[in-house]
Amino acid sequence: MTRQRKRILALTGGVGGAKLCLGLTHCLDADALTFVVNTGDDFEHLGLHICPDLDTLLYTLSDQADPDRGWGRREESWACLETLASLGGESWFRLGDRDLATHLLRTDALARGHSLTEITATLATRLGIEQRILPMSDDPVRTRIATPDGELAFQHYFVRERCAPTVTGFRFEGASAARASPAVLEALADPALAGVLICPSNPFVSIDPILALPALRAALDASPAPVVAVSPIIAGAAIKGPTAKMMEELGVPRTSSAVAAHYGTLLDGFLIDEQDASLAEEIRASGVATEVAPTLMVSLDDRIALARRALDFLDALDHRAAS
Repeated sequence: MTRQRKRILALTGGVGGAKLCLGLTHCLDADALTFVVNTGDDFEHLGLHICPDLDTLLYTLSDQADPDRGWGRREESWACLETLASLGGESWFRLGDRDLATHLLRTDALARGHSLTEITATLATRLGIEQRILPMSDDPVRTRIATPDGELAFQHYFVRERCAPTVTGFRFEGASAARASPAVLEALADPALAGVLICPSNPFVSIDPILALPALRAALDASPAPVVAVSPIIAGAAIKGPTAKMMEELGVPRTSSAVAAHYGTLLDGFLIDEQDASLAEEIRASGVATEVAPTLMVSLDDRIALARRALDFLDALDHRAAS
């Protein structure tokens, strides 16, 4: 399989984004690919520092992800969680025995003074991952979900309450003061950067926390590299997660064109599914180049095919800008 030798930076959240990231690893040399991962979902639970989106990507790229649940590690066991529940402990957040080892190592490393970037690189290396996986920041940023009954921490909304509360808004606690990862800023300033790809993750709670970091957003705006997003919405529905539900509750049309409008001037290009082809001209009329392709990723071949389409799109935009 021919690999392209261009530098690409991908912004990603959890399961949906990780699928496309896996496809990208089959299309690019490892040293040409950098992943920037949302840490707004991170939280402290039972004394452990848990990074759901980072771990989803780590497990996906190392072929450790559970293929049925879509999260956590394959061949998992639950003895610790079951014992915890029997002792009256909080068991709403499902920590598997194998997954628990990751959180223990991370929490211990952070306590010893290592940064989240450093321990993520260590975990990636030990899992056999060659690509760079970068947390968006080493400083804490916490996504808060506004509901009619008050704010909820993201994991309380997403896992404990199973996305049931009505969403009225979002707040990214700590984002304005958080320092963007120096490695991310360096990657964005790289003259060899050929493009930025926004994966089909939830734009409100997976990508917006990344964009809420002032220095990172400024670096994105200043970069001459084209930015392409892949829509997480197909025919009015989200394949994974509460994106469509959130859009409806916020009074936002559940369409790919609404996602493009949400990203606004950040985008040079937008990739939508074949089922939404009728929206392409509307999006193009807003000044965003738009392409149509199959975006539903069921198999590994689907993920690789979509990654190639996105990379070709970025390449075309890059050449257009240079001409």
